Amino acid sequence: MFSSFFVSTALIFAAELGDKSQLVALSFATKYRWWIVLAGVTAATLLVHLGSVALGRAADEVLPARVLQLVVGLSFLGFAWWTLRGDTLDEDDTAVRAAGMGAFGVVAVAFFISEIGDKTQLATVSIAGNDPSFAGVWLGSTAGMVLADALAIGLGLVAGRNLPERAIARVAAALFLIVGVVTIAAALL
Repeated sequence: MFSSFFVSTALIFAAELGDKSQLVALSFATKYRWWIVLAGVTAATLLVHLGSVALGRAADEVLPARVLQLVVGLSFLGFAWWTLRGDTLDEDDTAVRAAGMGAFGVVAVAFFISEIGDKTQLATVSIAGNDPSFAGVWLGSTAGMVLADALAIGLGLVAGRNLPERAIARVAAALFLIVGVVTIAAALL
């Protein structure tokens, strides 16, 4: 189990560096408390990677890659719009309370969606298909993801203090838009 844990941690950490879901973590770190973002990322990752390991162990094929890419691409276009809209949700926001989701829920749901069909999810499925330790791969891939995204959260904290919030939102929205368009194009070609 320990070797599965460490191999999964290292592989997923490396796969997550520079990945689009790190952008999600960085963006939320400029809006919400760091520990809420980290908790949301961790909860979403535990759930996504539990399913990924189960898929890797139980099935040879999952949904077609193009369908997953299309859904992810469309979700990133939604993230671009949401970011440009200037969302100012915080824990006390009436709309968030009415929806039953505080900052933790917003982060967890957005991060969960960003991970569906992501390279780290697919890498976890692949690792699990070749490794006998379910728990080792699940916990290791989760640890690798959380460590890599903790770096993005730290960057978000620094950037959030030193850069204008609107400039960060525009850059994040542009990156979301680019990733969304590229992902949709890859799904359709």
